[in-house]
Amino acid sequence: MIEILQAIFLGVIEGLTEFLPISSTGHLLIAQELIGFEDAEEIFTVVVQFGAIAAVLWYFRRDLWARVTGLLRREPSALAFWKLLIIATIPAGLAGLALDTTMEQITSPVVVALALIIGGVILWAVERRRAVPPKAEIQLDKISLRQGLIVGLSQCVALIPGVSRSGTTIVGGMQAGLNRPTATAFTFYLSIPIMVLASCYKLVQHADQISNISGGLPALAVGVVSAFFTALLAVSWLLKYISRHSFTSFAYYRIAAGVIILLLFAR
Repeated sequence: MIEILQAIFLGVIEGLTEFLPISSTGHLLIAQELIGFEDAEEIFTVVVQFGAIAAVLWYFRRDLWARVTGLLRREPSALAFWKLLIIATIPAGLAGLALDTTMEQITSPVVVALALIIGGVILWAVERRRAVPPKAEIQLDKISLRQGLIVGLSQCVALIPGVSRSGTTIVGGMQAGLNRPTATAFTFYLSIPIMVLASCYKLVQHADQISNISGGLPALAVGVVSAFFTALLAVSWLLKYISRHSFTSFAYYRIAAGVIILLLFAR
């Protein structure tokens, strides 16, 4: 039973933090350290991410379906959108393949803490120079190839544990001239190909570990389901929140979390 409860806890952590600019990898690493759920942790983290991926697919299902059918009909707007998504995905995909082993070697609570703090300071600095409009709308079809490439390049920085993929891409989008909701929504769409590719790659690498997970397949299943529902809530909440607010509160949270982790784990 304890393994199932641990799996639910980690699934909730994954779902809540994957799409908020606060680093899911960092929070999962710390959570695993605190509750002692370390056996086969790599494969567990990989598998529960599919729950978060499914949440994004479900939340945007109508828009995605419209864009898929538009692609089949060769509609200019749909062709431009998928071209943009591919171009923005390539940099992080190549960087991930090239630096995968290096990034695994530097994973530690201290690295995560420093990444949280530095990322928080950058997010605070970016927001300090921007006004919060009364209400901003999502404008995905107005994203240029240049803006998409900037977002894609910024995603490479998220390979460092604790940086946050959503955090770097949102900041990259805002710096490229996108409003907050558009940068956030594009980040969610961009998460689909890169997370699917990364998760499948890791799944193949660590497939032999599945049988060693405490709680077995039931633990994996409840972890995925927990991640799905909490990620769905997180995506819905963030898009509504950010239409009227800034990311400053997340910057403060990152800095505070990083300091606490340093105090707990620094030797």
